[in-house]
Amino acid sequence: MSLPLVVAITGASGVIYGVEMLRALKTLGQETHLIVSEAAGMNFAIETDCDLDYVKSLASVVYKNKDVGAAVASGSFRTRGMIVAPCSVKTLSAIANSFNYNLIVRAADVTLKERRPLVLMVRETPLHKGHLDLMTRAADCGAVILPPMPAFYHKPESIMDIIHQSIGKALDQVGVEHQLFKRWAGHGSKEQGKEPLRVVE
Repeated sequence: MSLPLVVAITGASGVIYGVEMLRALKTLGQETHLIVSEAAGMNFAIETDCDLDYVKSLASVVYKNKDVGAAVASGSFRTRGMIVAPCSVKTLSAIANSFNYNLIVRAADVTLKERRPLVLMVRETPLHKGHLDLMTRAADCGAVILPPMPAFYHKPESIMDIIHQSIGKALDQVGVEHQLFKRWAGHGSKEQGKEPLRVVE
């Protein structure tokens, strides 16, 4: 049985990335341990048709962000890694500076110190030098900086196709097998990979 994956959703615009990631992982049968920031809880109502209870129902285990004594706060609790989707600049700053003031940042810090994959889907634009410096610092500590930038080689037909491609790129970093988008098979190839996985409700 595979190790659990930690998923955190912060208050940056783009909470749909976290929601769709949880839905995809549930479809794939991957155990997930979820942490939701207070600001993310507000953004569900602003940006999606989902409420907090629905989002929590998609995860295997849910922790309160203030619960710094939770299982994922210890390196002795084994996971396959952690994805922060989306990752706000505030959370990026705390992770880059090891400022473990809540469970999301503590879990991320644990992930780094245990040399496990930490993927930060940073959502901000435009970026000033302070943002870039924080990304560099986090990357120097071992984090993967993976802003959800749309690709078009898979010929997306909907916004959800674009979202799933970004989610798929993040899942690649933690070794979760999926078929969320058609992969590049080489210029001129008639077949660009398998048909995308259809995520169920």
